[in-house]
Amino acid sequence: MSTATEGASVAAPVSKRDLFGVEALRWIPKILTLQDRNPHSPTYGCFDRNFWHYKIIDFPSGMSQEFVLPLALAHEADLPGNRFYKDPVIRECARAGIEYAARSAHADGSCDDYFPFEKAGGAAAFSLLAFLDSIEMLGLEVPELHPFLERRADWMAHHNESGRLTNHQALIVLCLEQIGRLLGTDKWKQSQALRQERVLEWQNEEGWFTEYEGADPGYHTLTVSLLARQYALKPDDQLKAAIEKAVRFAAHFVHPDGSSGGEYTSRNTYNYFPHGFELAGRWMPEALSINDRFLDGLATGKGPCYADDHIVGHHTWNYLYAWRDYVEDRPATTRPDESRVWFKNAGLLIDRREGCELILALNKGGTFKLFRDGELVISDTQFSALLDEGKGKNAVGHMVGQYALDVGDDKIAISGKLGYAKQQQMTSFKLMVLRGIMLSAGRFFPDLIRKLLQKMLITGKDDTPLAFERVLEWKDGGWEVRDRLTSEDWGKVRSLGLGGSQTSIYVVMSRTYQEGQLQPWQDLTERAKALSAGEALTLERRY
Repeated sequence: MSTATEGASVAAPVSKRDLFGVEALRWIPKILTLQDRNPHSPTYGCFDRNFWHYKIIDFPSGMSQEFVLPLALAHEADLPGNRFYKDPVIRECARAGIEYAARSAHADGSCDDYFPFEKAGGAAAFSLLAFLDSIEMLGLEVPELHPFLERRADWMAHHNESGRLTNHQALIVLCLEQIGRLLGTDKWKQSQALRQERVLEWQNEEGWFTEYEGADPGYHTLTVSLLARQYALKPDDQLKAAIEKAVRFAAHFVHPDGSSGGEYTSRNTYNYFPHGFELAGRWMPEALSINDRFLDGLATGKGPCYADDHIVGHHTWNYLYAWRDYVEDRPATTRPDESRVWFKNAGLLIDRREGCELILALNKGGTFKLFRDGELVISDTQFSALLDEGKGKNAVGHMVGQYALDVGDDKIAISGKLGYAKQQQMTSFKLMVLRGIMLSAGRFFPDLIRKLLQKMLITGKDDTPLAFERVLEWKDGGWEVRDRLTSEDWGKVRSLGLGGSQTSIYVVMSRTYQEGQLQPWQDLTERAKALSAGEALTLERRY
């Protein structure tokens, strides 16, 4: 989210706590715009404006129905200037959203997100949690919806999606706990225990949770939020220990300027979900300091913008929960000590010395962010080249992979091959093929289709003919960065440069705007074109 003027007109924040609420309430008008609020419409309650209004897609995204939760929270938030507080129309909009979800779901309770008959686990779980929380919060008497909620929980309890997304597993644990309480049953007790066991198994010894190919500190904060809620409902020593390890890991990824995340993470997100740190902060005070550092950045415009029609809801409800459960008695804000921390399994190294903080992705070709005296100096997402031929055309240095490493106290070297960027686009023909598959045999094998799309758009790296070496060396109170790029044929390089915010895989929550991305593209094309076979392009910079 950002501090832009779009959205509700609310009073200026008078405290850090209110900043969470004010930022979230900005997007309630947008969420209302996305909803069909005509009671006589066949799509009354639908939040997918592309479906009900523009009519440019042929099915509604079930994930969109999670937007009932921001509305319910806005209805309950007694925040100065909150126009939506206890507004009966807002309450009715939330109810309508849940009822539409029930009407539009598949017979087994599941729903789609990106293509018909997808039966998306994430969309089903996020929206179910939203329905359960909203029903409880607003005191909705909706026994007629209980069969739908039960079917969705049944489907979710037995469905196993492709890919390792720990935040989804944690979400299912919480959903099954919540619906068991609503319906007064423990029928999902065993499934819930198995999911929680999976979450704990997928937590690395370094504290982070697996998200596809590694650690994503942004999604990590969402998993912390979900587990902290589960712990508040059902205390468990093993779960508490996992949360504590996760909080200590997260402490390293709120940057000196209050921003967080970026392209050095496994899923390239700028996500930050604060609610779990408020809950954990009740028994682990250092968690509150993490939120305070983020709030300092939010107050100065360093927060990311999540105004996208499909994802604006996630952060809106999480911010409002953080506002609601804000801990007033807080310790002094602290930052990690000046030192080096190397999370070898995550491929992330943080070096803090003499006012500099370097965050370096060793598993992404040396992609890095560098801060000095609390401000961003440079964000670097490695070389990117457009080639005249090759499978992917775009060769990049920021994809997750295995690279040769030499890590010393004052000198770090990373070398390897650039990888082909994943830039598949939909065409009319591809959409027709996908629709044909999903409307026939594909509807019986949605997980296979999802797995194939993940492989095509997200996971894996194919090497290119370009090889790099990046050396970062601490000299005379600053970092010197030396890059060397070689090509089997420089004549095939159409364009070459360095950027600050490039990504090359499809992740729904990535490629959002954040202030630190406003840095110029460094064009190296002419230098590359002047090279002969066997020559290397070299680049030296000092920060």
